[in-house]
Parts: sequence; C-alpha cells; structure tokens
Amino acid sequence: MAKQSLTLALLAGATALGLTSPAFAADAPELMSGASARMLSETCAGCHGTDGESGGPAIPTIAGMNGEYFIEMMKGYREDTTYGTVMNRIAKGYSEEEISLMGTFFAGKKFQPAKQKPDEALVKTGSKLHEKYCEKCHSEGGKILEDEEYYILAGQWTPYLKNAVSDFTEDRREIPKKMKKRLDALLKKEGDAGLEALFAYYAGEQ
Repeated sequence: MAKQSLTLALLAGATALGLTSPAFAADAPELMSGASARMLSETCAGCHGTDGESGGPAIPTIAGMNGEYFIEMMKGYREDTTYGTVMNRIAKGYSEEEISLMGTFFAGKKFQPAKQKPDEALVKTGSKLHEKYCEKCHSEGGKILEDEEYYILAGQWTPYLKNAVSDFTEDRREIPKKMKKRLDALLKKEGDAGLEALFAYYAGEQ
C-alpha cells in the first residue's frame, strides 16, 4: 500500500492522555525523501479530519495530542503491542522518522472540542465522578495541560470514548494498573450509569 493512500483511523488511547508539549512545533523540516509534516498529516485526514480535527463520532481528534504519546501509540500499533481496528496495518507503512514528524505536526495544532450536546442532567454527576476517580491523572477536567502525557478527554467524541473504555474493560488493550484500580472502583459503586455520566461531563467540557 502506497504511503500516499494511507489514512490513520482509530487512535484508541484510551484514555488517556495528551497535551501539546512546547517542544513540538506546528511544522517540521522535510525528510530526505521530500515528505513534509503537512504531506504526512494529509494521509490521516480521511479519518481524523483536516489537521487532526475529527468530524466523525467514532474517531478521535488528534490535534493537540502530546507528540511523544503520538509516537508511542503509533509504534505500539506498528509492533502489534497495542490493539487497533485498522491502525496496526496502517502504522506499518510509516518509518520512525515519519512518525516523529507527524507527532510534531499534530502536537502543534489546536484541539477543537467536538460539537455535541450532552445530557445536562448527567453532567453534574459526571463532574463529581471525575473529581473522585479521574482528576488525579486527568487534571483540569481532562483538558489539555502543558507537558502532560495523558490523552485529551474533555471535548472528545463520546462514541470514541465509549469504544476506548470498552477496549480496556473487554481486555483488548492492557490497562494501566492505576487506571484499572480506579475504573474498577467506579464500576463497582456506580455501574455503567457512572460511565455514562462521565462521558456526558467530558462532552460538556469545551
């Protein structure tokens, strides 16, 4: 498959992580092959939208993603150590240099929250649950914070977040120990309704 036809699909990171690091600029020099950050990013636009701003509910926005986390995830897909729907196959088409260049590019783009209307009755409950179970790692309501390495939760598409959490709970992806402990505690006390409230809260965070 030619690199020009490759498109990045679901970057399921469950949860977690991601902020723009000041070490990553909006653009970067071209590779020896002549491929620029802009050219490489356009191979992702079919699924993740122009400049990484997703327009589809099952696919995450990757604009503003922490550059180092982007690289880590892409290598995980490429080496088949991270579960993905089509990303494992797609990631194999990129070199380490190209992955690094894309990480730099997307880290320098501004994250735009998905336009969605959450159930306002659930948002308040979700806020309290976030404070109790998630804030320690996903601070400031899951928004982008400088130098953090967690994925963006606030403003992501709700269907994507649901799929990402399912990957963890159904053992398709290995869940970090701290996250598992907190997620298990949430589900034991609040059940699936607790997750729905959390998703509503993140959808309402703009």
